[in-house]
Amino acid sequence: MPARLPTAGWQDDAVPTDPLPQHCPTPRELDDLELLVSGALAPLTGFNEPGSPVTLSLPPEVAGQDVELVDPEGLPLARVTGDGSVASLTHAQFGPFRRLYLTPGEVRERHAGSVFVPVSGPLTRGQVATLPTDPPVVLLVLVGAGTPEGLSPVGLIRATLAAAEALPQASVVAVPLASHGDPTADHLLGHQVVGNYAAGDEVRGVTDDDEGDLSDEVAAVVDFDRPPADERGLVLFFTGLSGSGKSTLARALQDRILEGGRRTVTSLDGDVVRRNLSAGLSFSREDRETNIRRIGWVAAEVSRHGGVAICSPIAPFDETRQQVRAMVEDAGGEFFLIHVATPLEECERRDRKGLYAKARAGEIPEFTGISSPYEEPDDAAVRVDTTGRSIEDALADVERALAAAGLLDLG
Repeated sequence: MPARLPTAGWQDDAVPTDPLPQHCPTPRELDDLELLVSGALAPLTGFNEPGSPVTLSLPPEVAGQDVELVDPEGLPLARVTGDGSVASLTHAQFGPFRRLYLTPGEVRERHAGSVFVPVSGPLTRGQVATLPTDPPVVLLVLVGAGTPEGLSPVGLIRATLAAAEALPQASVVAVPLASHGDPTADHLLGHQVVGNYAAGDEVRGVTDDDEGDLSDEVAAVVDFDRPPADERGLVLFFTGLSGSGKSTLARALQDRILEGGRRTVTSLDGDVVRRNLSAGLSFSREDRETNIRRIGWVAAEVSRHGGVAICSPIAPFDETRQQVRAMVEDAGGEFFLIHVATPLEECERRDRKGLYAKARAGEIPEFTGISSPYEEPDDAAVRVDTTGRSIEDALADVERALAAAGLLDLG
């Protein structure tokens, strides 16, 4: 729905008057919230109803309480009671094509009597040719988290707007229908949402046309949104024990990429980040994980704009590495995990900074590999042991894996 400006002037830093604890939901939960308060999920009216995939997970410290849900910028969107009931406070006001995010009620006012067509991928010429020219068509673009097929939400809306130009009477409505990871439940939920928008008018699906041609206008949008693998944003994430050689390999790889002259590179080395981005953090597990998430967020933003980010923290815990992977993938980038699997004995033998000796003496608490665990990744794109190898030889393993994945060819 259209953004509504405050009537009492701009207020960038409103003073909160409600003492309720605040929580920012996940992108999927935010999409569900928008559909709940608009009535698009009726008869569902809240989260966590029995048998429903529309759920909300709250931090343990506020679970079961009334909570104020906010967007990533801190704008209060709704209040949720301990049993999952939702009371709307306002709606999302910004974001690409926000004007196309209409409620079912607004759609009924503007488009009653139309044929409603759900869209989850770019429409081919053949699919467009099957759509009626009379009565009007409403293309319901399903753009919730995890739903578009191979395109970003913005890309799918742009592609659908381009396809709509070929129809004499076509409107585009964006529907934030998210995926919940259960195909059967999502299929039923999709029927429910589309039915609420159509409100008894005809709903027509498009036929499968995987081999069909795209119009030049739609193809241009798809090509922009789906660049070739070797032109996408890329995060090269080195993980391994202190002294494993990950920072050395990361610097060598950065040099190789820059020498090629085809990609820009941002280095997010652990020590450099600590001095500039994470100054003030301790080396407790909580602060170390905060440091990794900060690195991941910056790397994801670099990848969002087509750049290459190289990170080389220890990153000992799988959960945090998965969080970084999700950040990058949500930004449309490629996440390439490199496990520098040099054994602890070799890392401790090198110990140029004397850190292992201090950890053995109890002078450094929670030291990875000694008094704190390192969870070896089982999802690494490549595993490299630097024991007894030159930098060039070990780096060749990484370069071959990148080339095999079609992401970066430095040959």
